[in-house]
Amino acid sequence: MTLPDHEQCRAQTSGTESHVTSLVEKARAGSAAAFEQLVNLYQDKIFRMTYYRTRSRMDAEDLMQEIFIKAFKNLPKLRKSEMFQAWLFSIAVNRVRDFQRKKKVLSLFGTLSEADEFDQPDASTLDNPDALNHLIRQDFWRHVSLLLDKLSRLEREVFLLRFMDHLRIAEIAQVLNRSESTVKTHLYRALKKFKEEQALHKLLEVGAS
Repeated sequence: MTLPDHEQCRAQTSGTESHVTSLVEKARAGSAAAFEQLVNLYQDKIFRMTYYRTRSRMDAEDLMQEIFIKAFKNLPKLRKSEMFQAWLFSIAVNRVRDFQRKKKVLSLFGTLSEADEFDQPDASTLDNPDALNHLIRQDFWRHVSLLLDKLSRLEREVFLLRFMDHLRIAEIAQVLNRSESTVKTHLYRALKKFKEEQALHKLLEVGAS
């Protein structure tokens, strides 16, 4: 008997979560190989999460390494193995916040330039047939970053965790130590502000044409 698509998806998700839980328990028991498998499973998600927030590949890679090192050291403190993903993202969110605070302090002393805020495009890309799309994407992310700066801290974090990191509402609530209703409220506010940003709509229309 063939299961409906949504039931197949649910079964696959359940199987993946069981596999992760098993790996976490083995890693907590001292298995370096199990933790390495966890890193392989989550490194793309954590890199994406740090890159969305720093817009720098080098910073994102450095932060990703630091996050996994901290996770490895603190793994014995994780009480529920099935909550590993939310716990890992909690570590990541806090580490990125620390990084951003430090970056702001350093910028006050002139140790960072505006060029450091975004990865700069290679001049050679201008000779590429896809250069226009590249610049459109870069302009889009610049507008996204500017709009994110206008959101409250909680609105920004909820938006990124939901749409960039693809966490569920319940996971976001755990990561941020907030109720699900609070998460939903701030997500609604962030979405409302994004929908009102006309510059982003124009860029999306250009990119789709």
